[in-house]
Amino acid sequence: MVKIAVIGSISTDFVVTSKRRPKAGETIYGEHFETYFGGKGANQAVAASRLGAETYLLGAVGNDTFAKNLLNNLQTNHIDVSHVINKDQLPSGSAIINVVEGENTIIYVAGANDAYSVNDVVKEFEFLKTCDLILIQNESAIKTVEKVFKTMKSENCKIVYNPAPAREFNAQYMDAIDYITPNEHEFELMFPGQEMEAVLAEYPNKMIVTLGAQGTLFHNGEKLVSVPSIPVSQIVDTTGAGDTFNGALALAIGKKLELEEAIRFANLAAALSIRKQGAQGGMPTINQMKESEAFETAWHFE
Repeated sequence: MVKIAVIGSISTDFVVTSKRRPKAGETIYGEHFETYFGGKGANQAVAASRLGAETYLLGAVGNDTFAKNLLNNLQTNHIDVSHVINKDQLPSGSAIINVVEGENTIIYVAGANDAYSVNDVVKEFEFLKTCDLILIQNESAIKTVEKVFKTMKSENCKIVYNPAPAREFNAQYMDAIDYITPNEHEFELMFPGQEMEAVLAEYPNKMIVTLGAQGTLFHNGEKLVSVPSIPVSQIVDTTGAGDTFNGALALAIGKKLELEEAIRFANLAAALSIRKQGAQGGMPTINQMKESEAFETAWHFE
């Protein structure tokens, strides 16, 4: 079984749908309210676990009523939370999302997620050395992420870096990263003014740019490769598609699939994920993947 450590955020999403947004000082009626489990770290861990990875989450929750529910959800999804720590003086991460005519406005409160420090992750390095892959994103503090790059560079476990949410990137860390998965917007921020094809050629079989419905691009060392997305007839919620892609990609890489095959596998998982509401709601199990006409028996998933 592939052993994956996900380092990242754990949050609750509070989603309110209304006909319009309130003005300053105004109270309006909302139409619908839901809570969902979220955080990019938690989402990617759920995606990998449902597809069959032995999954561990490293991160932090706060000292509030939400922490227990967040951890229970992860355990329900067969994720080991023994490496999740509690930050007593802080709230758990949360996102307040207002949806008006399908458009979101979001207030994100990092809370305990932002307090997962360099000192916290240093204590986990001996454990991380036992993993096949490390999957990490930008909802952890930048110093924490960079410490992982610096320290784990020479170890056998592969690092998959999802640079989301977008922020500036120090290219000196590219040598430490085995796979990096920006979307188009994140790519532009990381490599301003540079041609995508040229950057992909500079980092063959490492840089993987996701383009939503337009598929995924990478360079195989000889040529640019475009891997098409899987058509979806009914899209319900695209919120967790990117996280599903990254969790599935990490698993497929751990299963020793060739990169193009791994991307096709991840594209299918992402396509299936957007048929249900919530970031984690539609993330498929491996059995649901196998039921799809697009599943390839050559992937050799038992």
